[in-house]
Amino acid sequence: MHDTVAIDPARLQALLQRERAHFGRHHPRSVALSAQAQQHYVFGVPLHWMRDWPTPASLFVQHARGADLTCVDGHGYADFCLGDTGAMFGHSPEPVAAAVAEQAYRGLTCMLPDERSAQVGQWLAERFGLPRWQLAMTTSDANRFVIRWARAITARPYLVVFDGCYHGAVDDTLVDRDPQQRGGSVRRPSVLGQVHAHHAYTRVVPFNDLEALQDALADGQVAAVLAEPALTNFGLVPPQPGFWDAAQALCQRHGTLLVLDETHTLSTGVGGWARAHGLTPDVWVAGKAVAGGVPCAVYGCTDGSMSFRVESNTVTGASPARTGWPAGA
Repeated sequence: MHDTVAIDPARLQALLQRERAHFGRHHPRSVALSAQAQQHYVFGVPLHWMRDWPTPASLFVQHARGADLTCVDGHGYADFCLGDTGAMFGHSPEPVAAAVAEQAYRGLTCMLPDERSAQVGQWLAERFGLPRWQLAMTTSDANRFVIRWARAITARPYLVVFDGCYHGAVDDTLVDRDPQQRGGSVRRPSVLGQVHAHHAYTRVVPFNDLEALQDALADGQVAAVLAEPALTNFGLVPPQPGFWDAAQALCQRHGTLLVLDETHTLSTGVGGWARAHGLTPDVWVAGKAVAGGVPCAVYGCTDGSMSFRVESNTVTGASPARTGWPAGA
């Protein structure tokens, strides 16, 4: 048996105050900048989740290179976060920094392709093994577009995701599994401001559970299964041997598109997890690290999943003149 040790709240509070004071003494510039930012930013930071760190004031960065980060007070840190994988291959690698600087002088947003766009498309096809590509600003956007396309192609309303998944700020995926209903979903309490019941058209099943996936697909109303090859949002949950081959077979049997989001599993190998394991999904999505930390995402599709045309309007919300893809393109 183990002795029970009582927690002394007063001692913990004293320790917390001591550490806060230590931070303030050694990070005066960050403390000052944090106070200044509080005047103009909601939560005092440009992106609200930057306040998730436990420091009493936000740590402000002076520069980052490789796996090293230096704050404005001159302290160096080994950065194991790397922008939540946005800088998976290091902060500001020389080739990336040079390419970004060059493109800034050439023009950043022209609403037209430039002379290197065709080469980039070829590289994406060669690297990831899918023939047709589109770009977006974020993986969240790419996933939104793919979900719309899948529903348009299949004329089906439902999406399947796995319990514990993360696919960006996509309302359809920010739902939890309903423990009272197999394959059912419920609103996620932390997601605020939803007018429509997005969970009504999303089915949530446990990862690695082929029987539950079969049940979710059985009625032929699921447009797509959107998944990470391995769950990555709470540690790492790898797929069981043979799971993805069987899951893809289920999707094909029920006419459901398989969409893999490899934003976090991109580093598995050249071509990501899917290519390293011989799996070819209908649609493949990645963001963050694909542009070396610059906001960008890519999504690639097989010829079969892209051979359609939306007649009434575009799926992404642009003008009808820019609608869809011609059949067989």
